[in-house]
Amino acid sequence: MKKIICKKEYDTETATLIKAYAFGELGDPAGYEEDLYQTPEGLYFLHVGGGEASPYPTEDILRLAKTKVKDWMANH
Repeated sequence: MKKIICKKEYDTETATLIKAYAFGELGDPAGYEEDLYQTPEGLYFLHVGGGEASPYPTEDILRLAKTKVKDWMANH
């Protein structure tokens, strides 16, 4: 998936997957996935998606500030 946010490109095809996190079982409407990526330029983002009752009912890319990466890693 590719998305432009604030004139910066975030692309799961060219970024490096750092950590994948899944909550719930396959088919769970409240289940979701958050995959942490780093772009070649050093930016971080989450590739998210999940069931209809999850925090991410549609696939999306969300920027993640460098200062938030450590907290995200500690909680996932």
